[in-house]
Parts: sequence; C-alpha cells; structure tokens
Amino acid sequence: MADTGGRPGSGHTPVMLDRIVELLSPALSEPGAVLVDGTLGLGGHAAALLDAHPRLRLVGVDRDTTALERSRTRLAPFGDRVELAHAEYDDIPAVLDGLGVREVQAVLLDLGVSSPQLDESERGFAYSQDAPLDMRMDRTQGRTAADVLNTYSVSELARILREYGEERFAGRIAQAVARRRAAAPLDSTRDLAELVRDAIPAATRRTGGNPAKRTFQALRIEVNAELEILARALPEAVDRVAVGGRIAVLSYHSLEDRITKRTLSGLATDTTPEDLPVPLPDHRPQLRLLTRGSESPTDEENDANPRAASARLRAAERVRRP
Repeated sequence: MADTGGRPGSGHTPVMLDRIVELLSPALSEPGAVLVDGTLGLGGHAAALLDAHPRLRLVGVDRDTTALERSRTRLAPFGDRVELAHAEYDDIPAVLDGLGVREVQAVLLDLGVSSPQLDESERGFAYSQDAPLDMRMDRTQGRTAADVLNTYSVSELARILREYGEERFAGRIAQAVARRRAAAPLDSTRDLAELVRDAIPAATRRTGGNPAKRTFQALRIEVNAELEILARALPEAVDRVAVGGRIAVLSYHSLEDRITKRTLSGLATDTTPEDLPVPLPDHRPQLRLLTRGSESPTDEENDANPRAASARLRAAERVRRP
C-alpha cells in the first residue's frame, strides 16, 4: 500500500512515517542531498522528509498520474526542491540520468496499492464496491483485470491466483471464471467477488475476512507486474545510492517482503569463498542492514490506521561500492 498522504489523525496517514524519517534522516542532512521516492503516492513521506531537511532535493516518481497531480499540489510549497516524473519505479535510473544525477543519498519504496486507489471505486481495486474490473495503477497502460480474467487460460489463471494470491482454491476459482465467461465476459468487481465466494467451500467463507481478498490481490499484482518490477527495481535503486546513503522499503505481503529480504540481505553478505582464510576486498558486503529482520507498525499505529497492519519495513545503508 503506497503512501496515503496526510499526517496522523488527518484521515490518510503515511505508514510508519516517524520510523522512516528516523531511518533515512542520517543520510539527508548535508546540502544537496537527493531523496528518490519511487512510489510517491500523495507525497506524505516526502513532505515530512522535505520539512525535516530544508536543503533536501526530492525526485518523486509514480506510475499513477492522478497521484502525481495530487502530490504536485501538495508539494508545491517546496518549490524547485521537487522534481516529479511519471514512470514505473524500475525506471529510476533513467529518470535520474535525465536530471543529470548519478548518485542519491536515499531511496524510499512504499509498495502496493494506495488508499486513494482503494477508495476511488471506479479504479476497480476494492471488492467492497461495485466497479469495472480495472486495477491499473497506471491508467495509461492497456491491460486490465477484466482482460486477464477473460483471456487467460484456466491453467494460467490458476497459477496467478495460487502464486500471487496464495489462494488454496485457485483451481476451483479459475474453473468458475471459465464457466462464467463462456456465457458473458466478467467485468464487474461485485460479480467477481460473488463468483469467488460461491466457488470456495462454505466452511472457508466463515473465517479470514472477505474470501475474494486473495483473488483481488493476485489480479492486481498481475495487471501491474508488481513483483517483476520490484525484482528489477531494487538492485537498480541500490546501485544509485551513494556510500553512506540509505534505502527503505515498505512491503505489504509476503511476496514483496521476500524479494526485498533476498535483495538487501544478499548485498549485505560477504561472498568470499568459504575455503579462503581471509575475506576478499571485492567480496565484502555492499550494504549494512538497519533493521533486524522486518519491522512492523506499532499497535498504536495499527489502531489509528488499520490499513498499515500488514506493512513490513526493511532498510539498509550502503557501505561499499562494488
């Protein structure tokens, strides 16, 4: 769930705001420091960091044009300290090259779907409201959730639901989709939610929240290529962080967190072959982990902002260039 904007108590609260400011601030105090917020959303995290560091420059990236326009208004008081770009966050290197920036002092990635995307029913992200099956974060791209449901093979649908939604009844749901679309295309969030509910065993519906939750997550990940983009973006983002700079990543489900953990932990590991008596300089860790495992929001934050409950935060500092 990308940045939701606002301050605590304002209705839309950036997830783990104080902790992110604490983790990134040591790298941002010098004049000319550059922060890349690769999932800008409504700019809540970015605004807090710009407030905290008056000489900080922000490069804000988002694939959602609506979010960019809203954050442009929100961040206007910071003037020419802010550069915004409409792009996927795996395009961060190209965005920085276009601005003539080789290294940055911090990168923030707040993954997933934002509260405004969930709250705007016409976007099709929410199973609680009837809307077209869209789910595109970038509405300038072509493929929608309806396209996926109505054109993918049953086996491919089942794979997506199983892998991206961790859905136990993926096969049953995929078969139900196939039966439904043989009569008429499936294009409504309400119809999909009802189809999923009817496709799974009755006993399963009584626990674990809305039974369509995992199917909607899987479709959203597929439509927006979220895991592929993250797997490409993280190493590229780390590569642009200067020595002493920091990166922080907020994940909202285990698949995102697994990729983040693997990437950051791999770069924080000495890769000297075990049979050598001393570490090799070129194999020393490039990163130092700043969090022990992943950190979660406090109970107080979860009470104030229930959508933060699934968040997992990992952060690291660059200690060496390869």
